[in-house]
Amino acid sequence: MAETPPTEHDEPTAEEISEQKSVRLAKRERLIASAQNPGGGAYPVTVPVTHTIPDIRARFGELEADATTGETVGVAGRVVFLRNTGKLCFATLQSGDGSRVQAMVSLAQVGEESLAEWKDLVDLGDHVFVSGEVISSRRGELSILVQSWQIATKALLPLPNLHNELSDENKVRSRYLDLILREQARRNVIERATTMVSLRSTFTDLGFIEVETPMLQTMHGGAAARPFVTHSNAFDMELFLRIAPELFLKRAVVGGIDRVFEINRNFRNEGADSTHSPEFAMLEAYEAYGDYNSIADITQRLIQDAALAVSGSHVVTWADGTEFDLGGEWDRISMYDSLSEAAGIPITPQTSVEELQALADREGVEVPLANHGKLVEELWEHFVKGSLTKPTFVLDFPVETSPLTRAHRSIEGVVEKWDLYIRGFELATGYSELVDPVVQRERFVEQAKQGAAGDVEAMRVDEEFLRALEYGMPPSGGMGMGIDRLLMALTGLGIRETILFPLVK
Repeated sequence: MAETPPTEHDEPTAEEISEQKSVRLAKRERLIASAQNPGGGAYPVTVPVTHTIPDIRARFGELEADATTGETVGVAGRVVFLRNTGKLCFATLQSGDGSRVQAMVSLAQVGEESLAEWKDLVDLGDHVFVSGEVISSRRGELSILVQSWQIATKALLPLPNLHNELSDENKVRSRYLDLILREQARRNVIERATTMVSLRSTFTDLGFIEVETPMLQTMHGGAAARPFVTHSNAFDMELFLRIAPELFLKRAVVGGIDRVFEINRNFRNEGADSTHSPEFAMLEAYEAYGDYNSIADITQRLIQDAALAVSGSHVVTWADGTEFDLGGEWDRISMYDSLSEAAGIPITPQTSVEELQALADREGVEVPLANHGKLVEELWEHFVKGSLTKPTFVLDFPVETSPLTRAHRSIEGVVEKWDLYIRGFELATGYSELVDPVVQRERFVEQAKQGAAGDVEAMRVDEEFLRALEYGMPPSGGMGMGIDRLLMALTGLGIRETILFPLVK
């Protein structure tokens, strides 16, 4: 019994899917009954693959029409096209990277019984092994003239229509189907992997050492964010999924690992939108005897090297065809100066909360639990952020919003911190690190007061970290960069596209 395929441009209904699954389950039973596989079962443990589809395309992709090679290969792939007609059947096999080759199953080559089994058992979506000669068809299609074949795995559910793209929601919820159907989805995975290799290579070039720090922490810290809370049965204690690795990486610097980095997962119990995900990949790095200027130079090189690795140029081409230039030296602007210019009035670290609040009220900018620093940052986002298109380091932030950052060496009331904006969103942040444990304790205490006043993102006093600082941490530059957002800058995609399996409700 053959399954009834959906019409060319319609997705199968739930009833049709159920019917097709029943048909395919029956075929699976016939596979078991045929006793083709040693040890029983519907599927073989392995199949004798000798070449991949990309290998064959690389070697024989230029064959002229109706040519033969005399070379026999064993190839496996997913069936994404199937046409059974009389004495000759055609199938298109697709590999994981999207490469395809045609399989030609003929009565003359496989015999009547095998051809009948092919027509009866093989469906779209199945993984099939074929062995035969590499040829080019009369129409010039690179093909395998099949001498023997075997179902490697049967797809019990039909693939979505290959002519239609999945909805955005289904791309995320069923990424495995998205990877089968869409070249861009496969390219995203490859470009992310290429980017990770590039980052590690650049760090190795610069003498950095990669480490891993705890994801389960007894005290969350290293960023202003709401944590996920969990419980350890073994220790009978409350634990937090880390919001940042910062405080442990700084312990490594105290211990003498002067150039250290980590690429791993962070978790923040906050909103999700086009640039935020509750679970995300983060890069953090610390350079002893550096500062926020030297770590900005390193950050620029990391991103430009990644662009070269992915695109072969500092000018990257986004998924929509737009070209974006990541080359050259990037602008560095002052937060206070750029805000003053955009707002049309002078705003300095000494501008009062009352003046800032009045400006925020006039502009309709709401700032919960407002202090000088939060007002300045919110007003800067309102007036300036949207105007930043090319890569820009925004320097010198209010002290109130940066409790882990060294005070500016020449400007009172600000700290040596930058945020890097690319495509209008924040991609990375960097500091001249605060290494004085006395000042750090004062900042933690102030954070604790804000927490007591209702700020759920405020940090706690971390005595273990303060104790480590008391053994002496060298002056350092530090940076953090979201890997998912880096891919956004390189590809022009949203964050749910750059994460292979994003969290969905």
